[in-house]
Amino acid sequence: MENILYLHAGAEMYGADKILLELVSGLNPKRFHPIVVLPEHGILEKRLKENNIETYVISYPILRRKYFNVRGIWQYVSTYYSSSEQIEKLVKNKNISLIHVNTAAVLEGIYLKKKLKVKMVWHIHEIILSPAIVGKLLNYLVGKYSDQCIAVSEAVKNNLLKSGYFKPGQIDVIYNGVDSHKFTPALDSSYLYKEWNIPKNAIKVGMIGRVNAWKGQEHFLEALTPLLNRYPNLYLFIVGSAFNGQEWRVNKLKEKIVKDKNSKRIIYSEFRADNNYIQSFFDLLVLPSTNPDPLPTVVLEAMASGTPVIGYKHGGVTEMIRDGKDGRLADINDPIDLRQKVKSTLDNNKLNLYGKNARMRQEKEFSLQTFITNFEAMYTKLIIS
Repeated sequence: MENILYLHAGAEMYGADKILLELVSGLNPKRFHPIVVLPEHGILEKRLKENNIETYVISYPILRRKYFNVRGIWQYVSTYYSSSEQIEKLVKNKNISLIHVNTAAVLEGIYLKKKLKVKMVWHIHEIILSPAIVGKLLNYLVGKYSDQCIAVSEAVKNNLLKSGYFKPGQIDVIYNGVDSHKFTPALDSSYLYKEWNIPKNAIKVGMIGRVNAWKGQEHFLEALTPLLNRYPNLYLFIVGSAFNGQEWRVNKLKEKIVKDKNSKRIIYSEFRADNNYIQSFFDLLVLPSTNPDPLPTVVLEAMASGTPVIGYKHGGVTEMIRDGKDGRLADINDPIDLRQKVKSTLDNNKLNLYGKNARMRQEKEFSLQTFITNFEAMYTKLIIS
């Protein structure tokens, strides 16, 4: 039995959180025993414990923008060592075989790799373009200290390789997978019509994602609110919350919605736990991320739900969605072209065709079992090498 220590950047249930939960819950329990340490309490902690995963919470710092100043750097460094020591004390007698760091923003793995004298896998879900100096620093650290780097897409791998900090063969791509039994067109999501007070003949176009600087909620509104005039039964949905301390982003978004003359057909909801039902409920998912999204889990969830996707033509979505087969890809950061792609999809009755193709592609290329099997093989190879 190999004990694997997992370090993660939060305890919510967005993309990387879900992927961690699926991975540690799906590993062969006869071969691997996951031990997860989170920096905070939250829904992910609850889900992990419900799945009988050994889980602890120690408040260690995550590299966020709030630390990008003189005072922040001092605060980060001072808490980094004390919290890393706490994690070391927690696991030093647990015979750890391997460390799995589950985002670029978690640096505590470096300290623990040295102290525990074990190899480290660094699982990169991000493409960090700004601030450029931070992206460069993180690429350097990942290249220097990871024994194996796993990128969630070719887009992420190529961004890492540009830095020049990686040895040949140090980076592999393992695509995320989703459970096609949990996310499926067969779900009965009819309760949402009543909850959101919308008619059964509504065309439901939505986005799901954290409300932040680049997920593209404003692009979503700019692109799609003009279509509310063209399609009287069109309803728009924005689902997602902001980081703690950035609630002003949600308030700003709500203010913008209220000012629209069709605001009654624009529904905002904070993060929810029933995203599988929401994905099945939507007729179309839009991914308007203004920065390249590495391998957006919401797209995989939509595909498994038989829901077509329209997104900007950058990042991991270009490896997931085949333009004109499973959905459409719009010109990067062009809300007008995004609008046109949605309009043509609706006008040409392509929703069902794209949705069926997306489901088949997800089952073939992005299954949960393939994802877990690939990680188990990588763990085994790294531990015995």
